[in-house]
Amino acid sequence: LSPPSQGYYTRGGGIGEGGDFITSPEISQVFGELIGIWYVSEWIAMGKPKAFQLVELGPGRGTLTDDILRVFNQLASLLSKCDVSIHLVEVSPKLSEIQALTLTGGKVQSNPKDKSAYMKGVSKTEIPIFWYRDIQDVPPGYSFYLAHEFFDALPIHKFQRTEKGWREVLVDIDPEVPDQLRFVLSPSSTPATENFIQPEETRDHVEVCPEAGVIIQRLACRIEKDGGAALIADYGHDGTKTDTFRGFRNHKLHDVLRAPGTADLTADVDFSYLRKMAQGRTATLGPIKQREFLKNMGIDLRLQVLLQNSGDTATREQLLHSYDMLMNPKNMGDCFNFFALLPHHRLADPDKKHEPKSKSALPPVAGFGELLLK
Repeated sequence: LSPPSQGYYTRGGGIGEGGDFITSPEISQVFGELIGIWYVSEWIAMGKPKAFQLVELGPGRGTLTDDILRVFNQLASLLSKCDVSIHLVEVSPKLSEIQALTLTGGKVQSNPKDKSAYMKGVSKTEIPIFWYRDIQDVPPGYSFYLAHEFFDALPIHKFQRTEKGWREVLVDIDPEVPDQLRFVLSPSSTPATENFIQPEETRDHVEVCPEAGVIIQRLACRIEKDGGAALIADYGHDGTKTDTFRGFRNHKLHDVLRAPGTADLTADVDFSYLRKMAQGRTATLGPIKQREFLKNMGIDLRLQVLLQNSGDTATREQLLHSYDMLMNPKNMGDCFNFFALLPHHRLADPDKKHEPKSKSALPPVAGFGELLLK
């Protein structure tokens, strides 16, 4: 997906109706607005710190950040004493150009090579924006992190249980068709098999994404040290699924080994693995289905307001269609999940939930309802 010249994303990535796949922010502005409200809600719950960084990993075309910035602008009086900045982690030169156009109207400047940010600009609402190639380049500080359809695009190791024990699924050249790739099982155990398969594993086929584990550890360390929160939205499961690796091209399933670099590749995120990798440095909430999260965030009320304010039938139909795409279990409602990392002090002690509520009781975490702390 990301080699410098022939990678799917480095060449632009086919996001949108005319591309290979479509994401929730591209379907409806409401999605990004509700996520923007989630961050403002957490900012208030954490005592309105004087500054925060919004850090998005893999921002696509910049649509989600643009919708969030519109919410920040609408709540400008509330955020007036807070120093807000946007930090985008993006490896694709093509996509960073599109993001710059979406967010700043193209008013950006390259940074000297010795600076951690390779590009900077100012949003249409006068908020500074910086671009980085790696999460480690983002400066420390109180930060809200966002990863929407980011973790599912990271590389995975695949493993198969056999009569001789676990074997890694590897990619090989098909000897009968020289320009064709094929999957093969490793003849013996590999270092990845030794390191990534848990002794208590009951499934026969497992996908592990070590890079996701590393990034979650970095986010958890940053939140523990500097404060903030992370919101992750993605295809996923809680340690139950097996073979989920697939490709998409022109909105249709595509053979993952055919014409590498021309199709989007994705594997469902294992949220149980992310929880484990947070290693208790932060509390975790979720995963919760997208339709539950958006319902808890007030999507129904927002839809009614938009429908009342729309004058023409075509707009109303589009609003209802996009709502159905986001919420219907047969569309995105059930296959997408929300997951959060929060500082331990943000959540009330679960053992004290039966005590009468005091004035200092912490507000519940928006979107996650009455989920039990894990």
